[in-house]
Amino acid sequence: MDYLQEEQTLGKAYDSRLMRRLLTYTKPYRSRIFLCIFLLLLVAIIDLANPYVIKVAIDDHILGAKHPYVVVERTVEHPALVNIQGYFLLREDRLREDAPGIRLELVREDGQQLLRSPDGELTLFLTPEEARELRSFELESVLKLGVLLFVLMTAGFALNYVQVYLLQYTGQRIMFDIRQQLFSHIQRLSLAFFDRSPVGRLVTRVTNDTENLNEMYTNVVVNLFKDVFMVIGIIFVMFKLDVRLTLASLAVLPVIVVITAVFRIKARVAYRETRTRLARINANFAETISGMRVVQIFRQEKRKYREFEQINGDHYQASMRELMVYAIFRPAINLVDLLAKVLLIWVGGNLLLNRSLEFGVLYAFVSYIEMMFRPINDLTEKFNILQASMASAERIFQILDEKPAIQDPPNPVPLGEVKGRIEFKNVWFAYVGEDWVLKDVSFAVEPGQTAAFVGATGAGKTTIMSLLTRFYDIQKGQILIDGRDIRELSKEELRRNIGLVMQDVFLFSGNIRENIRLYNPEISEERIEEVARYVNAHHFIERLPKQYDEPVTERGSTLSAGQRQLIAFARTLAYDPAILILDEATASIDTETEQLIQDALPRLLKGRTSLVVAHRLSTIQDADVIIVMHKGRVHEMGSHQELLAKKGLYYNLFLLQYKEDFSAEGAS
Repeated sequence: MDYLQEEQTLGKAYDSRLMRRLLTYTKPYRSRIFLCIFLLLLVAIIDLANPYVIKVAIDDHILGAKHPYVVVERTVEHPALVNIQGYFLLREDRLREDAPGIRLELVREDGQQLLRSPDGELTLFLTPEEARELRSFELESVLKLGVLLFVLMTAGFALNYVQVYLLQYTGQRIMFDIRQQLFSHIQRLSLAFFDRSPVGRLVTRVTNDTENLNEMYTNVVVNLFKDVFMVIGIIFVMFKLDVRLTLASLAVLPVIVVITAVFRIKARVAYRETRTRLARINANFAETISGMRVVQIFRQEKRKYREFEQINGDHYQASMRELMVYAIFRPAINLVDLLAKVLLIWVGGNLLLNRSLEFGVLYAFVSYIEMMFRPINDLTEKFNILQASMASAERIFQILDEKPAIQDPPNPVPLGEVKGRIEFKNVWFAYVGEDWVLKDVSFAVEPGQTAAFVGATGAGKTTIMSLLTRFYDIQKGQILIDGRDIRELSKEELRRNIGLVMQDVFLFSGNIRENIRLYNPEISEERIEEVARYVNAHHFIERLPKQYDEPVTERGSTLSAGQRQLIAFARTLAYDPAILILDEATASIDTETEQLIQDALPRLLKGRTSLVVAHRLSTIQDADVIIVMHKGRVHEMGSHQELLAKKGLYYNLFLLQYKEDFSAEGAS
């Protein structure tokens, strides 16, 4: 339920505090990001130049050829000056205002081109060669502008490629850093954190949420600079070209602001609702998969199907509402874009007909309007990415801000050579609040002794083992090893001297050799085989096809419970700990494997202080001291014979268990 409540509160569109924190991850790559921004600026300038180059080609050369020509003196210098039938001609718009000359207009009569003065006194009939000569400068200029346009587009492509590559590379490096930090931090957190955090949730943080941040870094943050450059540049160029058309084009700006503001509010509400419904789907699906055996054995498939159908339907409806918000926004912006073009054509058309505007300018404005609305249209995608990124960032930072409950002391006391004396002095412990699991527990285990812990489920046996390894910290009292409080030791040194074999053995994917060695290069091949023989694991390993290189699948699913347990014993022995903890290590294995373990136990326990949690009392009769736990307290303590002589709780447990064993033998 906490996960669903969290999803309801997350989904903000923007948070300056989160954004500042996210930007700190860009510091090591600041130079690359600045280079990306600079390249984006160059790409924006090239994009802005393209319509202007086409405008120049249209107004100055393609349509500009209709301008009248003026007969000038040959002393006039200009690259467009042309000699036609002894007359030196230059286009009127390229002539200085104070230069005199006869004005000639280019016309076509009966399929032939000619130059004629307004009063008709001078007429020059042009041959096809002369007509081409007259237009040679225009043709050459159009060709040069075409080449320039091609060069600009090629340069834009190259710069954009470099920018995208650098940006994606930088984004992936940032994601790498965040994942490493997140994974490293999760490993340092105490077990209490994992008790309340579902595994799927943590996996989602390291994978999906970091990927959402990648989208923000690569598609929003840096590209936002390009959008700003483009909009500012477009408005600047438009004002330089024509103020009247610019004001007409920007008249729709208030409408865009209103539509964007409404979209931002509606999209946030829709996004939160969809994320909440998705969280319910994930929670229901994970619960169903985890409990599939129960679902099938009790024939609950139809009920779970109806339950999932309801949750899935709610998510579908929420998704459709979100889709409706996004589906309205883009067409609305397109409508405003069309309205801007209508205003542009209406105003520009009138100016064009009144000969106070050139056609190329109008073409450039249409292109710039399309370019200006492109980032606005992309706002839907960017807003969605930003919103998902802010929610993901908040979830990631919630984990990164989680402080490990178990901290090393500022100045750890060196443990030195461990003799193995263990003492609990008036220990009180509760997992939550003051719901005490252990109450004033005191006992001592001398070096080399084996202490066994028995008692009903929930009596606190496993809790004692977890406290000794400092997976949790006690609220009251002291836990001492060789007279030193374990809270004064570093966790690394403490746990290096403790070996733990649990009932539920965890094996990593890989092979048997590495599961015994745990990738510690100091443990030799000979040592691996030695400890395997020591715990009677070698006999089954050598029968495997690849022996010690036999692949181990996830959690060791291809091995039996007994085989996994033997590997766990070998792994613990390979590290040669001074203190050994066996927590129900033989509770769920077959009789044959138990006999192998019982045969190996004396060798395993020899010379070590050992704490054994056992369900079967027959396995701990030889223990030096047996500690009977009851409701979180030490109820009885002594050897097997001493406790039987007391005829207390241990005596009753012994009679009950042997009565069950006898009944089972009689039934068989």
